[in-house]
Amino acid sequence: MASSLLSAALLPSSSFGLHLRIPRTTSSKLRILSIHATNVELIADPPTPSSQRLSFGFQNVADTFWVNVQRAEGRPLSIGLNSPLHFGNSKLETLDNVAMRVELSNGCVGWGEVQVLPSVTDVSLEMALAKAQEVCNFLRRTPPATLSSVFNDVTGLLSPREFAPIRAGVEMALIDAVANSINVPLWRLFGGVTSTLTTGITVPILSPEEASILASKFCNQGFETLKLVVGKNFAAEIAAIEAIHAAQPCCSFMFDANEGYTPDEAIKFLEKLKDVGIVPLVFEQPVDRDDWKGLQEVSNVARMHGIPVAVDESCRSLTDVCKIIDENLVDAINIKLPKFGVLGALEIINLARKSGLILMVDSMAETRLGTGFAGHLAAGVGCFKYIVLDTPLLLAEDPVVGGYEASGAVYKFNNARGQGGFLNWNLLPW
Repeated sequence: MASSLLSAALLPSSSFGLHLRIPRTTSSKLRILSIHATNVELIADPPTPSSQRLSFGFQNVADTFWVNVQRAEGRPLSIGLNSPLHFGNSKLETLDNVAMRVELSNGCVGWGEVQVLPSVTDVSLEMALAKAQEVCNFLRRTPPATLSSVFNDVTGLLSPREFAPIRAGVEMALIDAVANSINVPLWRLFGGVTSTLTTGITVPILSPEEASILASKFCNQGFETLKLVVGKNFAAEIAAIEAIHAAQPCCSFMFDANEGYTPDEAIKFLEKLKDVGIVPLVFEQPVDRDDWKGLQEVSNVARMHGIPVAVDESCRSLTDVCKIIDENLVDAINIKLPKFGVLGALEIINLARKSGLILMVDSMAETRLGTGFAGHLAAGVGCFKYIVLDTPLLLAEDPVVGGYEASGAVYKFNNARGQGGFLNWNLLPW
């Protein structure tokens, strides 16, 4: 039995190392004690009840799986939007990102997406393509190494914070390729807590009548949580919120001010919500990202009303998270993979969980490559209270083949290996 398990679990990938291939039908887990180019030491753990089994461990795979990249490339990914999206003071009418494709020596392919939103990410499309090409050239030249080692090298090439969206796209593609190699879906790789998520959806800045009609359409499609962008025109926003609430009294609200309010305006907004009987699930980024004092003032008032305040733009690094925790500034943080990279996001998730912070996961302007990866991660770790991965629903077309299944607000991540989706690569421009 032991020899059959060993032969099933290990397949040679090259003279430099071994790829892990876990048998589907074994009731015992194989714990890897060490792995080298020609020697592997394993020990079988006792059977674990399926309800308690976390399936595969991401860190274990990263430390033991040897990556040999044969091909790597980034190409422009341009998709129109059904209606403009607003990010702070900017308006987005077309999604212009970079698609990443990594192919390993075993033939397995991984996909990633680099978010390009200059007003938010500080990276232009030209810079993103250039840096992606630089990393791809490096990956093709790099001799086989563990995934963790490759991550360290990529971080060294893309260490400045402004390169985090590029690092995120590369990390996504590498992780997806490895998950394909070991025949496991990403949500299991990240913990396997659940295979479904329920997302909210964003209502853009509209007139009260238009907002009410669109909100009713979304609610009829099964969306119960509406995220509204505020922070521009106090009176108009309150009017739109009241119109939506009158038309759909059972829906829940999330409000995102995108740094648009002063502390006094944000507090006034909260008081007005109280007057009209609306208690949102969360009030996101009410003031400027660097106004920590104002953020604390708004949080103190919001807590009296039972409303958690979340940060997005104010949380850009692990240092920011530590400050937020140490000073008890807010109750929630918004995790966006383009802000931190995949590895950075996992580190922040771990710290936030230990501190009791509420976790949100959100998308910027991505196709189902980016939101699919984020969704797999959120489903796998199972600790996100608020989820808004709706951008693909707002695109004029869907370039992704396969991937997660969307039924209204519910996303289902099946057992297809990796994230399960891909692009028709040859149809993308060079």
